[in-house]
Amino acid sequence: MASKPGILTDWPWKHLGSRFKYIVLVPWVVDSTYTALKMMSKSTSTNQEEESGSNNNSRGDDTRIYLIILPFLLWRIIHAQIWTSYARFRTAKAKNRITDKPIEFEQVDRESNWDDNIILTGVIGYVGWKWVAAAAVENSPMPIWRTDGVVITILMHMGPVEYLYYWLHRALHHHFLYSRYHSHHHSSIVTEPVTSVIHPFGEIVSYLVLFFIPILTVILTGTASIVGILGYLTYIDFMNYLGHCNFELVPISVFRFFPLLKYFFYTPSFHSLHHTRFRTNYSLFMPIYDYIYGTMDTSSDELHRTSLMRRDEQPDVVHLTHPSTLESVYHVQPGLASLATKPYNPTTTTTVVTHDVICC
Repeated sequence: MASKPGILTDWPWKHLGSRFKYIVLVPWVVDSTYTALKMMSKSTSTNQEEESGSNNNSRGDDTRIYLIILPFLLWRIIHAQIWTSYARFRTAKAKNRITDKPIEFEQVDRESNWDDNIILTGVIGYVGWKWVAAAAVENSPMPIWRTDGVVITILMHMGPVEYLYYWLHRALHHHFLYSRYHSHHHSSIVTEPVTSVIHPFGEIVSYLVLFFIPILTVILTGTASIVGILGYLTYIDFMNYLGHCNFELVPISVFRFFPLLKYFFYTPSFHSLHHTRFRTNYSLFMPIYDYIYGTMDTSSDELHRTSLMRRDEQPDVVHLTHPSTLESVYHVQPGLASLATKPYNPTTTTTVVTHDVICC
């Protein structure tokens, strides 16, 4: 929670709790499932296919967008979990770790609502499909791939999105907005991948407005494609998780062979400095605007180099935990974040978890 919470801090479904908040997606999931079943029944009827006109075919082709939304939301959850588990594994070994401070239980609890962002984009996706589907009836259905649309998306992100985000981010560090919104995100000095989406509701909405600039541009220009839109959203997730994973994995050789890349691709150590020093490295994914406006942290390159030089630590004591059931496995630290914060309480069987301490 921010130090002085402002308006639109809480998520609309906060009162539902972590167990029932996904119920807001149920109406659309049910409707999309019904639509899928209806399409399957139509495909088996030759007479109905002959009776359907070109407009119906367009609408039917475009319905696949509606059906893809739920699998894509599940992919985003899996994507986040992969990054979380891998980051915890890597930072536990200390290899290439950037910040050495431990992660407190308060941070884990504070970041337990990381999936609210996914629910929100799901709602926007389902509602937005109605508009896209209506446009597809008048025009052509959205294709799987369009090269010109992908190029436009890249250019719109490099230009308006990165530029506007830079100045929005700097504005959020003004004491008025920082105390009401952005301080919630910066409560996490040591970041995890899901830290990237831990913001008050109003702040997330402002980010989504920026991220939807390329998407709306390709839709309005008729150059949108399914791969282009879903790929762009996956790119945003990937870069967010990369920047907050707290271990360095981008080799120096990449920037040695492609010197200009350092202006268009940030590293985990680059963004880590923003969480430890607060007043530098404001850029989203492309540091070019920090270079232009003089907010680039002078120690960015050095931290990148030293983080890559770190090796595995040799512990003096190893504490081994042996989960004895499949359910208890999910409660260990590299497992599901929402379960790892809670003790394992078996309901049907008695589980004994043994602990060994090995001195090295």
